Amino acid sequence: MDTTHYPPSTAANAAPSPRIWEVGALCRAVADALAARFNPVEVRGELSGFSRAASGHCYFNLKDANGQVRCAMFRRSAQALDFNPRDGELVEVVGKLGVYEQRGDLQLIVEGMRRAGQGALFEQFLRLKAQLESEGLFDSERKRQLPLMPRGIGIVTSLGAAALHDVVTALRRRVPQLPVVLVPALVQGAQAAPSMVAALQKLYRLAEAQIAYDARLSIDAPAVAIDTILLVRGGGSLEDLWAFNDEQLARTVVQSPVPLVSGVGHETDFTIADFCADLRAPTPTAAAELVCQPRDVWLGALQLAEQRLVDGVERHLDRQQQRLDMAARQIGRPSALVHGQQQMLDRLGRRLQSAAQSQLHGQDKRVQQLASVFPTVAGRHLERSEQRLAQLHARLELLNPRQVLSRGYALLTDMQGQVVSSVTQATPGKAMHAELADGSVDVVATQRLLV
Repeated sequence: MDTTHYPPSTAANAAPSPRIWEVGALCRAVADALAARFNPVEVRGELSGFSRAASGHCYFNLKDANGQVRCAMFRRSAQALDFNPRDGELVEVVGKLGVYEQRGDLQLIVEGMRRAGQGALFEQFLRLKAQLESEGLFDSERKRQLPLMPRGIGIVTSLGAAALHDVVTALRRRVPQLPVVLVPALVQGAQAAPSMVAALQKLYRLAEAQIAYDARLSIDAPAVAIDTILLVRGGGSLEDLWAFNDEQLARTVVQSPVPLVSGVGHETDFTIADFCADLRAPTPTAAAELVCQPRDVWLGALQLAEQRLVDGVERHLDRQQQRLDMAARQIGRPSALVHGQQQMLDRLGRRLQSAAQSQLHGQDKRVQQLASVFPTVAGRHLERSEQRLAQLHARLELLNPRQVLSRGYALLTDMQGQVVSSVTQATPGKAMHAELADGSVDVVATQRLLV
């Protein structure tokens, strides 16, 4: 509780007494007032004292000639940065003002950061990137593999660029025997994009001439075969590299008749040309290293291939020498060969005779076996046949009509021998013939009765 005593005031000079704040409450009230008045806020200033903690949070000051403010950028926001902030760099940040209550300091919590002046350029970059990507210029299916052993390399860069020195140094160290064609071009400024387009088209004509020669469509071979093209430039700000974000340059890069490698800026720099190229290298030196294997690697592979070839030839010669020695021994003693063939012929003759005798002996035993069992088998077959015949005879006798006559029945026919089976056929006075079991009689119908 606050126990401070103030002198009493008279009624004449009485005035409202000021509110007595707790320190923490005052800090919170100031923070609320700042949030209501300013947030969110965008600030432009120069980076000072930039540091990145092990937790991933970034702490720095943002200042200009008239003042500075403490800033904190938490890990989630810091991970979204597309560049590495450095002290002295002019940036634009967006965030929220607040009060760090433990120290009572004004603090800006930064949620986004970009290099100053890049807002409009970056938006233009994103629009062009989206347009070209929708047209398929960035498709991986369109991009080609680099040749394993290029016959020549074309380079487009500025004569005064440090990137040219880096690329030439790397190529001279790795493949000093490889021819290189340099077509100089501007790599920065308003005329840089048209200059690089013209340089690339010149290299394209050389590459197409070599392609036509390889296909035997051209008589004269070009002076240098261009199998790979490098488009390189050192690092810089977005404005410095803006020529590589030109639409016409991007479309020209896509039209390359041979694989094209883009090595522009540092590892964190990306341009439209990088997306259109067959391969992006993080630096110009890396681009040179990607397009060619060191000469020592190929020399080592060549020596290994040579040793394998020598070993293979020697093994082949050894085998042929052995065959020659064997043939020489055979030709020097033909009687041994004839004797061997005669022995083989004798063995085959004995095997043939033995096989024939064995087969004849087996057939003879088979005939004897059949002769011994034939009477028994034939007798059983004849007995079964007689039984079958007797059964058929008995069944036939059962169907004999004369057997029916023996039981008192008669077979009645007319005088022409036609069987009388109905009373309608026996008219009164008609003469008929009746056959009985032991003879026959002639009868005359006297009366016809229907049942």
